[in-house]
Amino acid sequence: MPFITVEDLHKAYGGRAVLDGAELVVEARDRIAVIGRNGAGKSTLCRIILGFEEYDAGRITFAKGARIGFLRQDDPFLEGETGLGYLERAGGRPEWDCARMAARFRVSNEQLAQPALLLPGGVQTRLRLASMLLTDPDFLVLDEPTNHLDLRTLVLLERFLQDFRGGWMVVSHDRAFLERTCTQTVEVEHGRCERFPGTVSASLAAKAERREQITRTNAALETKLRDLEDFVARNKARASTASRAQSKQKELDKLADQRIAVAAPEPPPVVRFPRLDLPAGWAIRAEGLAVGYGTKLVAKGLDLDLDRGTRLAVVGDNGQGKSTLLNTIAGTLAPLAGGVRWSANMRLGHYAQHVYQALPGHLTVKGWLDQCARTSPGPTIPTQEILDLAGAFLFRGDDVDKSIKVLSGGERGRLTLAGLILQRVPALLLDEPTNHLDVESVDALADALVGWPGTVVFVTHDRGFAERVSTHVVEVRDGRMARFPGSYTDYVATLEGEAREAQPAPEPAKKGGTAAIAKPTGNGNGERRALEREWKAAERRVQDLEREQAALIATLDEGYDEAAAQRLADLGSELAEAEERWLDLGAKVEG
Repeated sequence: MPFITVEDLHKAYGGRAVLDGAELVVEARDRIAVIGRNGAGKSTLCRIILGFEEYDAGRITFAKGARIGFLRQDDPFLEGETGLGYLERAGGRPEWDCARMAARFRVSNEQLAQPALLLPGGVQTRLRLASMLLTDPDFLVLDEPTNHLDLRTLVLLERFLQDFRGGWMVVSHDRAFLERTCTQTVEVEHGRCERFPGTVSASLAAKAERREQITRTNAALETKLRDLEDFVARNKARASTASRAQSKQKELDKLADQRIAVAAPEPPPVVRFPRLDLPAGWAIRAEGLAVGYGTKLVAKGLDLDLDRGTRLAVVGDNGQGKSTLLNTIAGTLAPLAGGVRWSANMRLGHYAQHVYQALPGHLTVKGWLDQCARTSPGPTIPTQEILDLAGAFLFRGDDVDKSIKVLSGGERGRLTLAGLILQRVPALLLDEPTNHLDVESVDALADALVGWPGTVVFVTHDRGFAERVSTHVVEVRDGRMARFPGSYTDYVATLEGEAREAQPAPEPAKKGGTAAIAKPTGNGNGERRALEREWKAAERRVQDLEREQAALIATLDEGYDEAAAQRLADLGSELAEAEERWLDLGAKVEG
């Protein structure tokens, strides 16, 4: 019996059918890449399989005893819970087993002993991956894991999957990850699932070849049909040839049913930057740059001297300070030491969440793009060029008439990116620009940036995008920032080498004892206890503000709200101050 069987599955939102008779058979060892345009139903299919969403009609059956694992992106860490405690709770396994699994994802014993809430974001994600695998699943369903994994963790996940004895389905816009991990491809298109035996690249090539073959077959058939129609028209009225014309008419009727129906493919997206003429020379310089919030240092030591046309990838684990560096370069944050400066008259376009959450809700998609184009220096940008760019960022047909206030967060992100391109800025700062794009749009954006004369500084978890676009690399790691002496491909190879290094497994717990996990110590005096209470209060304040921030973002995802947008803008500095106090108190407690 197949591991998962999907039969005649239907799911609609409002009047729009997302899945319309989808069929899919999955075996236990299948390694499937799920691809398709944004909104095609990829994530909907995954959520239905996991039981997170109901379907309208159809049937899903599972093999007896099937255990399906998924990445728990929203699983919260409890206050005071250590990394090891989280794994024991979420994974339901003994301490020694949790420590062994954590070691496979390079989470140290020291980190396991620390409060999970205080660990860097990359380590927290590795804990969640370890907890998923501690449930001993037979099959994994991963929906856009690369949106949440830093590159180092992604490499570790790839290496783990190579040894995993079960199968998986992965939805991702990171083609490099799909190519490395998946041997079969399922494309969700027009509400159906079409399966290909091969990698994403091989399946797309096979699909294009099959479509071309069908086109040739239909063209030959049309030629034959025209010849028959012409013969019948010329000979049906003549007594001497009427019987032969009737025979040809029968042949014509039979052949007419042999046309092979094929849905017209959507044209591939093409991103075109308006013409931008720039002089040669330097673009950005930094000397001894240190970045952080308030007085709290996040990373230091960066020296840069980059020419116009440079495309700089900022890399590093989650929580190391990549976005902090980008915000400092953008001028949103002041440097803690050293300085950063752009060449004269350099206008910057900054793509980040706090930017696209504050778009004016009273405008439509086209209205905002027209406004961006009008404020752009240089020749007028033709309307068709604006519409073509909107289409490349997945606003097609009537979508351009949508009001911004009803757009989701992902749609506002894409709109902001398109608007920045139309403004003809000579420098772009992009924080995760590919998160809300499908695979083809990511490729189109990468092609456009490679051929653009401007300067780009970007952060991304999409390895294929970074490999194609970047010309230079800066790594943020362990409180330091420095130019990486090589290409992005060299950087990936370095991480893969680190992942191959032998990782000694923790000693299993002895009977009646515990695993060899370092435990924090304290002197127990009144001063320390008072400091810890103050630290906990500061931590709760940060959590309250983060929850408020998440609620505001959710509100804006449902539609533009001026009060929510203003509060979100004000919340940034308030949260930064609260984080600074929390970190300072934490350092004192550790001391």
